[in-house]
Amino acid sequence: MTALQALSSMASYSAIIDARSPSEYELDRLPNALNWPSLNDEERVRVGTIYKQVNAFEARKIGGALVARNVAAHIEAHCQDKDKNWKPLIYCWRGGKRSGSLALILGQIGFDVHLIEGGYKAFRAEMLLDLARLAPLFDYRVVCAPTGSGKTRLLHALARVGAQVLDLEALANHRSSVLGLVPGEVQPSQKNYDMRIWETLKNLDPMRPVFVESESKKVGNVSIPECLIAAMRSGQCLRLDLPLQARVALLLEDYDYFVKDAEFFCKRLGVLVPLRGRAVVEGWQDQARSGRMAEVVEDLLHNHYDPSYLGSMVRNFKQYGEAKAYAPTSHSHEAFAMLAQDLLEDR
Repeated sequence: MTALQALSSMASYSAIIDARSPSEYELDRLPNALNWPSLNDEERVRVGTIYKQVNAFEARKIGGALVARNVAAHIEAHCQDKDKNWKPLIYCWRGGKRSGSLALILGQIGFDVHLIEGGYKAFRAEMLLDLARLAPLFDYRVVCAPTGSGKTRLLHALARVGAQVLDLEALANHRSSVLGLVPGEVQPSQKNYDMRIWETLKNLDPMRPVFVESESKKVGNVSIPECLIAAMRSGQCLRLDLPLQARVALLLEDYDYFVKDAEFFCKRLGVLVPLRGRAVVEGWQDQARSGRMAEVVEDLLHNHYDPSYLGSMVRNFKQYGEAKAYAPTSHSHEAFAMLAQDLLEDR
């Protein structure tokens, strides 16, 4: 099966199986793929070393024994409850020996096995082409507002009332700003971020609007694909208006882990030293340690985030000047739920 065929028929398979090593799988994989490694990370290094330092034949002998044991273990652990109608789609890096060995034995058992020609590498190439095709198809409604105005809170409320939402920060496991790292969260690789975005877009309806935040190109350590950024920046804008004190209160709620752990907050503030200067940042850190968190947040909004906001919106979002303004009655979740319902009816 070609990668293009796999791209359009993934939902028809009982399971998608990634036969690569755990570290390759962790870096990126097809949506909902299960990892049944033919070689684990240590075994892969061992076989590769023998291939380079001895010869291919010796490497294949060692590798064959390792793969046979691993495939046997996967069959014992995962296949005993499968009937003959089970239809897996299998791939490895380039559709070679690792996926082929697993597919051969599963096929001999009697399962309806399919392999992706060219493996993950070919699939990713087709996925990126499809992502570039999908991105311009949608009517993006771009939620614009300065930091703390509740853009993410509104997206969540819109999703709850049935609107189509593309939450780029949730897909990135990051809240976008320099303070956006969430404790305990690990960002996906760039390749996996691309895959997550593609998976989301392919499940959206181009006949209905898609609500998205007015993101910059980078969300933490990953970048939004250029084809999507360009499409978003041509979209219809809507503006959230929330007073400064309400924004401070909202941020203290949504970033409550900073309130609970002042030292973590102070560490994150440290990344602003090149932008704001050591004296200013140390002043914020002293305030945070003394419990004056609201004062720090207000100062950050007024002196760091807000000054560059308007210029950025005007430069990057073509329809920002015509954005319709929406003002929640408060920063509460209930107020944003009401606003979400109004937006759904106003489209």
